[in-house]
Amino acid sequence: MQPWFETVTIPRDRSWLLFDRQLPDFPFNWHYHPEFELTLTVGSCGVRFVGDHVERYAHDDLVLLGPNLPHAWQSEALVGDAPLHRAIVCWFTRDWIEGLMALMPEYASLGPLAAAAGRGLEFDDETVARLRPRMLALGALAPARQALELQSILLDLSAADGRQLASGEISVGGNPRDRERMRRVLTWLHAHYREPLRLEPLSAIAHLTDSQLQRVFKRSTRMSISQYVAQLRIGRACQMLVQTDLSIGHIAAECGFSDMAHFARQFRAAKGVAPTRYRQDFKASAGRG
Repeated sequence: MQPWFETVTIPRDRSWLLFDRQLPDFPFNWHYHPEFELTLTVGSCGVRFVGDHVERYAHDDLVLLGPNLPHAWQSEALVGDAPLHRAIVCWFTRDWIEGLMALMPEYASLGPLAAAAGRGLEFDDETVARLRPRMLALGALAPARQALELQSILLDLSAADGRQLASGEISVGGNPRDRERMRRVLTWLHAHYREPLRLEPLSAIAHLTDSQLQRVFKRSTRMSISQYVAQLRIGRACQMLVQTDLSIGHIAAECGFSDMAHFARQFRAAKGVAPTRYRQDFKASAGRG
């Protein structure tokens, strides 16, 4: 399964978008979008997927994701007396957060926060306990107050300790032309990452030479095209290891690896353990839960 591009539509009379998501379950929905996403999940437990990082989430899970970082939440059970799985989701653009920093030097701490979000950030229980009531109350505020409160929440997060999740960072650069090129290139890569990597179709999509494309990609994502594709493949492998009982060889082939030995080397380099051990450790954590 490839991550699909989600269109986040921010209304013309708003600078960001708030969504109070309440559902009987959170189905696996592997997607990405160019907006930042701050999500507080309450009354729910399950599995969270961020790039090549897979782990269980629990009640009061607070995560900040950077642009174009594939992600999904898959619920398993309600917590306590919660009637529905609930997520408070805040979407905002890179232009919005960079505009705040340009206008107000006091907001400079948002820069490192935004950069770190490129790999996804999970915040600790103390931070969540402090910010949870404020995030749950966002929907009751007037639009102008909502905007001010989100800025305040982000400033608090910039002073908190966040744990980075994915092993690679995706952070499309500030040049508008590069952003559009990268949107087209990333869309193609997300659809074809299991195939042998070829620069020709990507260069044609971006209207660049091969060398120009590689420079733009490196400048935008701080990784090479081959490194990015490897991250997509490892992320998919992590999902299949925890969601299926398919053999390691089958998963390697499904994720675009030429042979099982190559897959094992790449996986160990990215995750620090062999694929079989990764699956065993995840199942063990499920048993402890």
